[in-house]
Amino acid sequence: MTVSLDTVIYLVFVAILWGATNPLIKKGSQGIESVKDPSPWRQTSKEIVYLFTNLRYVIPFILNQCGSLLYFFALQNADLSLAVPVTNSLTFVFTGITGWILGEERVHKNTYFGMIMILCGSTLCCLDKVGMTNDRDL
Repeated sequence: MTVSLDTVIYLVFVAILWGATNPLIKKGSQGIESVKDPSPWRQTSKEIVYLFTNLRYVIPFILNQCGSLLYFFALQNADLSLAVPVTNSLTFVFTGITGWILGEERVHKNTYFGMIMILCGSTLCCLDKVGMTNDRDL
């Protein structure tokens, strides 16, 4: 299956949306452990109300779900052997970068090396699939 450059850009944008929102969702859900109720049903409903009335959680969650919608539409034109590894691996990279920007934890030098390797591998996958399109046009 041939893949256009637009599809690759959509997949990278999905990874950015997913990766950047993961630490923000984690940060926005802080404090949920203080919600207490003896009944499991009321506990769950109170936690849901807590989360969905908290804009620090809701806005990243909505952006994350927009990434899922974009992923769904990108899959119509993407080869699964490209879409799944590119989006999932780059999501880890963007989660790490966003977490580092938010000051979550200090990043070890091996993490940077791993991120560079992920970027190289994803780039090679994309070049291979987009390159197939260009070779057939010749």
